[in-house]
Amino acid sequence: MPAMTEPKLISGNANKPLALAIARRMSMHRGMNVAPVDARVERFNDQEIFVEVFDNVRGEDMYIIQPTSNPANDNLMELLIMTDALKRSSAARITAVIPYFGYARQDRRAKARTPISAKLVANMLTKAGVDRVLTLDLHATQIQGFFDIPVDNLYAAPVFALDIKHNFKGRMDDLMVVSPDVGGVARAREIAQRINVPMAIVDKRREKAGEIADMTVIGDVTGKTCIIVDDICDTAGTLVKAAQLLIDHGAAEVHAYITHGVLSGPAVERVSNSVMKSLVITDSIDQPDAVKNCANIRIVPTAPMFAQAIINTWNGTSVSSLFELDTLGPLYEGLYSGA
Repeated sequence: MPAMTEPKLISGNANKPLALAIARRMSMHRGMNVAPVDARVERFNDQEIFVEVFDNVRGEDMYIIQPTSNPANDNLMELLIMTDALKRSSAARITAVIPYFGYARQDRRAKARTPISAKLVANMLTKAGVDRVLTLDLHATQIQGFFDIPVDNLYAAPVFALDIKHNFKGRMDDLMVVSPDVGGVARAREIAQRINVPMAIVDKRREKAGEIADMTVIGDVTGKTCIIVDDICDTAGTLVKAAQLLIDHGAAEVHAYITHGVLSGPAVERVSNSVMKSLVITDSIDQPDAVKNCANIRIVPTAPMFAQAIINTWNGTSVSSLFELDTLGPLYEGLYSGA
């Protein structure tokens, strides 16, 4: 009987490259060949989703790697149906590894007669049979409270801190971290403290969703290399306007570090034509060629962090240890050896 002898991975169609990268990193850690279990996740002609798992998963500790990015509804249904397939195949424990948690922006009722969709998604995952959730940079950390199962929320801040120290070596005195809005101050302060640089804030006022009426800079950015920090970049409208505002206020350069590159609609074109020197995103969402080929967009890997988090979850050791550079640094040594 297997009895959870090793963690086993299964991937939907949302981000197969990340699933394979996590498997490779786990193989390095475990000294054995870890690969996603053999399964098919496909659609009938009417777009119904069908899942069949070919390997035996009875008594196993299963990890489903599936961000719920665009198309969010299809990828969410894949995740739910894979969970049901594993549950009915007698898997001992099912962990949903959701690098990008879709619907996280609908975490409260900002107006009357609106849903709290993030809570609905949490209910659906729990009801389907998920025993634990592993995710990255939830848009609203209170979403963890929507679940009645354990939720481990990893952070991109330590990885971004390593990247910044590596790519801005010798220029750290000129850096300033910028929050693109008041709500993101805690996230920006986290990175500012990790790399020991000052912080500024772009204060924006919205008349309605998606439209900005007014923006202003709180703090002196004159002559500074500004690094905008946020968790989601969707259409990039706010990001591009914030970058231009910083330049107008005397900033020397503007770069951006965003965890989840949703990059929908005109986002890539806007970033390409903007004053930003670079936009750094993670691979939490599988990007199309237009993003990969964009000269000022760069993607940093999350596979080392997710692989170690899965191993720690499986063997019952601390996941929060990955929040510290001393623990995370060795996992990224090949990329940031000089950081």
